[in-house]
Amino acid sequence: MGTRRVIKEFLTYRNPGPLNLPKGKGFGHPTDTHIVLPSWLFEDEVNYYAAKFDKIGFTGGINYYRNFDLNWELTAPWTGAQVKIPVKFVVGDQDLVYKSLGVEDFIHKGGFKKFVPFLEEVVMLEGVAHFIQQEKPDEISKHIHDFIKKFH
Repeated sequence: MGTRRVIKEFLTYRNPGPLNLPKGKGFGHPTDTHIVLPSWLFEDEVNYYAAKFDKIGFTGGINYYRNFDLNWELTAPWTGAQVKIPVKFVVGDQDLVYKSLGVEDFIHKGGFKKFVPFLEEVVMLEGVAHFIQQEKPDEISKHIHDFIKKFH
């Protein structure tokens, strides 16, 4: 498929729910399908990321998922721990993590609040996927700034 293609596919993925990569179909469509980049992503950026991943590969990122069991073991001492500082949570409504495995219900139906008792606000950006800081940089910056300035 090639590194550039993988980068483009991953950054433009808009199928909320668990990531499904069927063998031989890449990201669910033929790998020679033209990808139109969204307004927030430029060919120069894709080329930059691809050049970096061409040098080091994807193994580091993939190893995180290969090590789920070990990650759970290593973080076991913090099971049930709470985040006890004020929090504003921002997520895109098209984020594949947000839309998978019950995460959306967990966030909005009280589960998240149990672990983040000082959760002040959940902001859902419409039409935004996993890379919110790239897709909506001005909105994200404003949310961060507005949240931080409350503490002055």
